[in-house]
Amino acid sequence: MKRIYFGTDGVRGPYGGPVVNEAFAARLGEAAGRWAGGRGRVFIGRDTRASGESLVAAVASGLAAAGMEPVSLGILPTPAVARAVRQSGAVLGVVITASHNPAIDNGIKFFAGGGIKLTDEDEARIEALLPAEPCVPLPALPEAGDGVSDYIKAASDLLPGRSLAGWRIVLDTAHGATTATSPAVLRALGAEVIGIGDAPDGHNINAEVGSEHPEKLADRVRATGARLGIAHDGDGDRCILCDETGSVLDGDEVLTLLALHALAQGRLAVSTLVVTVQSNLGVDAAVNAAGGRVARTAVGDRYVSERMRATGATLGGESSGHIIFSDTSPTGDGLVAALKAIEVMLAQGRPLSELRKSLRKFPQAVRNLKVREKRDLSACGSLTREISALETELGAQGRVLVRFSGTEAKLRLLVEGSSDAVVQSGIGRLVQAAGVDLQLIDMGI
Repeated sequence: MKRIYFGTDGVRGPYGGPVVNEAFAARLGEAAGRWAGGRGRVFIGRDTRASGESLVAAVASGLAAAGMEPVSLGILPTPAVARAVRQSGAVLGVVITASHNPAIDNGIKFFAGGGIKLTDEDEARIEALLPAEPCVPLPALPEAGDGVSDYIKAASDLLPGRSLAGWRIVLDTAHGATTATSPAVLRALGAEVIGIGDAPDGHNINAEVGSEHPEKLADRVRATGARLGIAHDGDGDRCILCDETGSVLDGDEVLTLLALHALAQGRLAVSTLVVTVQSNLGVDAAVNAAGGRVARTAVGDRYVSERMRATGATLGGESSGHIIFSDTSPTGDGLVAALKAIEVMLAQGRPLSELRKSLRKFPQAVRNLKVREKRDLSACGSLTREISALETELGAQGRVLVRFSGTEAKLRLLVEGSSDAVVQSGIGRLVQAAGVDLQLIDMGI
């Protein structure tokens, strides 16, 4: 079955638009409740967007109409909601968030029992159960216990007490769901925390801060002499790090240093790191040279999670900063990722600027083109011909990746090759070909 409303990470779009509104949220909640069997507890969390509270109420009304027992967790990072579902045995989890998107957007994503994200097939079945009309609103939504304190305690236990005493860390919480959790954990471990993006007002989430905008983080690290910088996205499932020199690491660099350390300790399960097709080929080279292997999936952290469960791997993630430790958290967790990287720094006694050198990246060029509308790539003749020609020219020394974003009207282009000149030429050819087949609004960066 083909999905209409769900993308790579739930349902997402402008609040008040044709999909993300209270009426549709209620219908989607009822459909999800029917899919889940119409019985059992459902935990609902949200990020700091102003539209979140009314969407929580709407989803809860739909769930209750289907016979479920919805309970609000309030503002909480996405991984904390997933953890609460797993720990409590709840039937379903829901998070009202648009992740790294601006405040005008919002979205709805689900966790099945165990805190695991739904499959494409699960989402298609939910869509097939959508009722024609929204249900009657709930008079009141029960609230659960203190999920924030429970999450903070579990995360703090990942490192020895006061192990970060003497550390200065710059932390950017994107005015989002981690504003009350990540700084509390780092301070409990003894760190001095310098905050950025820590004053949410419902409308400033991700606004020039967070994992999508690490420039302020890097500047503050340099200015304060911090040991490292950490940036989350709005719902806290991403982690971008900045070393002590103010240089930003992406998810590939973090995944590589984590995998190599685990391999050296004999603790990388099935000697496998799971990444997506978006990750740099240098990841494969580094892990293979250390005696491990890399498995690749489609773009999307839930596809990474699915492959991890299928292979028995416990470490995986995306270059965007979604990093999953399945033996610790059922989904990507930006705070856990940061703590695991710090654990490597403590174990090896080396700064992040040295640890990141374990990954030697292949030259890469990326462009994100905003388009008037998405089209089936098979109908884009000029673009598909250019892709085929580039792949032939690059051979085993590079690769081409072209896909539409699952959450935005953007065409994402990536070219890797043997030199900067090769990849820049390749990306230019793809942009030109895309312009023939698609109406481009923004040429991207």
